Amino acid sequence: MRQSFQKHFSAQILDKFKSTFKVTAIAASTALLFACSSQETTTLPAGVSLVETVIAQQDVINIPFKKYKLANGLTVILHQDNSDPLVHVDVTYHVGSGREQLGKSGFAHFFEHMMFQGSQNVADEQHFKVVTQSGGDLNGTTNSDRTNYFETVPKNQLEKMLWLESDRMGFLLEAITPEKFEIQRATVKNERGQNVDNRPYGRLNETINQMIFPREHPYSWPVIGYMSDLDRGTVSDLKEFFSRWYGPNNAVLTIGGDIDEAQTLAWVNKYFGGLNAGPAVENVAKTSVTLSENRYYSFTDNVSLPLLYISFPTVYGMHEDEPALDVLANILGNGPTSLLYKNLVKSGIAVQAGASHPCRELACQMSFFALPNPQQGLSLAKIEQVINDTLLEFEQRGVNADDLLKTKVGIETGTIYGLQSVSGKVSNLAHYQTMLGDANYTAQQVDRYNNVSKADVMRVFKKYIQGKGAAILSIVPHGQEKLIAKTNNFTLPDVSKPPTLAQLDTALMKNTSDFDRSVMPTSGPNPQITVPTLWRETFANGIEIIATKNSETPTVSLLLSLDGGVLLDSVDKAGLASLTASLMNEGTTVRSKEELSNELAKLGSDISIGASGRNTYIKVNSLVKNLDATLALMNEMMFKPAFAQADFDRVKNQLIEGLRQGNKDARTLASRALKQVTYGKDNRFGLADSGTITTVSAISLEDIKGFYQTYFSPAKASLVVVGDIDKADLLAKLTTLQAWQGKDYTIAGDYQFPAVTPNKLYFVDLPDASQSVIKLSRRAMTYDATGEYFKATLMNYPLGSAFNSRINLNLREDKGYTYGASSYFSAGKTLGSFSAGASVKKEHTYDAMIEIETELKNYQQHGLTADEVTFMRQAISQNEALSFETPSQKSGFLRQLLQFNLPVNYGEQQGEIINNITLKQLNAIAAKELAKPMQWIVVGDGQVVRAQLEALNIEVVELELAK
Repeated sequence: MRQSFQKHFSAQILDKFKSTFKVTAIAASTALLFACSSQETTTLPAGVSLVETVIAQQDVINIPFKKYKLANGLTVILHQDNSDPLVHVDVTYHVGSGREQLGKSGFAHFFEHMMFQGSQNVADEQHFKVVTQSGGDLNGTTNSDRTNYFETVPKNQLEKMLWLESDRMGFLLEAITPEKFEIQRATVKNERGQNVDNRPYGRLNETINQMIFPREHPYSWPVIGYMSDLDRGTVSDLKEFFSRWYGPNNAVLTIGGDIDEAQTLAWVNKYFGGLNAGPAVENVAKTSVTLSENRYYSFTDNVSLPLLYISFPTVYGMHEDEPALDVLANILGNGPTSLLYKNLVKSGIAVQAGASHPCRELACQMSFFALPNPQQGLSLAKIEQVINDTLLEFEQRGVNADDLLKTKVGIETGTIYGLQSVSGKVSNLAHYQTMLGDANYTAQQVDRYNNVSKADVMRVFKKYIQGKGAAILSIVPHGQEKLIAKTNNFTLPDVSKPPTLAQLDTALMKNTSDFDRSVMPTSGPNPQITVPTLWRETFANGIEIIATKNSETPTVSLLLSLDGGVLLDSVDKAGLASLTASLMNEGTTVRSKEELSNELAKLGSDISIGASGRNTYIKVNSLVKNLDATLALMNEMMFKPAFAQADFDRVKNQLIEGLRQGNKDARTLASRALKQVTYGKDNRFGLADSGTITTVSAISLEDIKGFYQTYFSPAKASLVVVGDIDKADLLAKLTTLQAWQGKDYTIAGDYQFPAVTPNKLYFVDLPDASQSVIKLSRRAMTYDATGEYFKATLMNYPLGSAFNSRINLNLREDKGYTYGASSYFSAGKTLGSFSAGASVKKEHTYDAMIEIETELKNYQQHGLTADEVTFMRQAISQNEALSFETPSQKSGFLRQLLQFNLPVNYGEQQGEIINNITLKQLNAIAAKELAKPMQWIVVGDGQVVRAQLEALNIEVVELELAK
């Protein structure tokens, strides 16, 4: 678990800037070390050629697969994995924003949306409905280089998925209408508003790319596109783009899971084989980008802390120097052992800093970032100087053996963990095939990193970083321009005036079929679901253990939970549990945080301690071969925390700055407001798990030590273990936990909550927010597996839990107000709630609220339809086939059994309820639950929103959040 400060920043900064080892984008971090490739001759459908066979080998980690080519150019990869009754289908098109024309940005991402809007034989919104009703999960993603669409479904639904994917590959254009085009244009604008414009630092990546790449370079514009470009786009433009890039010859179809290979290939040939090839596609030229001098640019944003971001253009994805540059980024800025952590974070100059070397097909960038610590000044010029000094330090320090060892172990670990899901293996195969034309590339990729030498790292440092020009971006709070690193010497290009573009003159895609595609394939019998076999044990000190053996990968995961968590805080020192847990990650009486991090990295292990909700927890992930050493470090962190004053001061300050930054984020403010209004600001439940600035400021190191002594006890502890280890072997390794002694403690259970006030609306003003966050909510029942709560979730599914729910289709697909809207019941042991809401265009705040109220009222008065009940039954019951695939899913199941004292077969009991609950019963639940009083919470730009709220004719309360 990240520190609370980092948790607040995760959606805004950490996920963008933290350095992660890559086995190419180790983004696709999944798979294999070695494989054997061969070719074989067999009887294949007409027009289908076998290209390659990769077979499994004993004592070698690899993904066996067969690669085929259809006559129209479609590459097909089949991977058989019978461990779970599911299949994963991925269609990757080698087109991303990098294939777009200057002045027509955002089309690749736009098509990701359009591909879900129905095709000639699939009705509008039916794609989501069919996959969901089949018990599956689905999505699509777009980046600079490719677009992919994927589904994970029970194995009996495979043919239906191939029908869906082939229909939108070959017959999408027939279904595109101006109305659909405009709805999705609005949806994309909402997505940008929610994830870019309304998010602190949200324009960072877009700006840094404009600084590095020439205007005509395809990486100079964002994947989501410029809104001015999208506003100029037409349906004709979109159809031409699709016809140019979405042919089968520019796609890879990868299928993995519990498949019959011959039957699967026959289906593939039936549904895809008759589609016409599109225009020929050539790889984009990889032209290196260099900057002759530093480019400085700055802008103000609605943030609490300034941020400095420095980015050097380097090579391109899969370049021979990429691995050495990744190692360099790790040394400079990845984690507590890095130089930037030592010189900026540990020293107290910054609250956060790091480095990364993300790569795309055409270009990579070495980037450094830091947010200054207000206690030592906010000048970004000072931050830039420390980063420059750090580069000089590296030049003198050089590379040590541990640097290289951690790289190699990181690759091995990432590879093995990537094997835990079929989707991970399929993604790996699809990635390498699309980018390199070689799905069986992992062994070579691993070798590239294993062969990096100290000299290689120093060479790439001197070649690409030392003395080279960089893009240096300062983002500062409004009115604090004096904090920038240096006066701007670079002007962003004017993207509102595109050049005159030549017409593509691409013939529109047109396909015919020799069979009736309007007939949706039927499904085979539902697969048998096997609940994990488990064992239990209880130690004399009170620790309950529940575990299952999982031998698919040589890994072990442990989750030790101590009941109580943030409920053990006093209101005036809210955040104490969270801060105590965070401090336990900061070193022991034996090792510093840096030394712990170094040892864990060499083992390829991870240990994190945190607190949220009802639990303080210790999470451990390890390779089986390194479990003893990892558990020794876990015991050291648990029982010998250093609790040093310097660490306490630093972590506390980071937490406070994270809370301060949360005051600039609409969704964070909405979450805080919802808690406070629902549970009361004088109640621990009414405050965020991490507390407030005031309550955290009141916490002392003595409070931390006292909390640890009182509540860090086995008396209310439980341990969940999933991994490739037998019971006897595991118990022999847990002797330290078995010997752990501690006193019991009490968790308060008598809470007073404020009355629900449906005649009041609580408003939080966030000036200049581009969107409003609206939530209609109330307290509701606590968790049960088969009772009132469970049945209420079934009732709500067609209302607001599925993509095709009434609320989402109304606000997103019909009205274009939002990127996504939902309603849901949430419950635990102590609390429960119901909430409906969305992040919406601020000019449509009132309209969206009225639509939500209308949907709830209609549902409450008239209930579900028979079709909605059928949809709910099939979607939820068939999704169980996907429930136990990965160790994390198995761990979640076991934890649920322990936390709520459930029988192992509670899933069967739920299945009985799903299949037998009547429409009348569901409608009675809707009538009861949705008639209960609820209250609105709105966060938005007061200058635009207040006048709209007055039209609701209820009292608007300017909510002052607990500080």
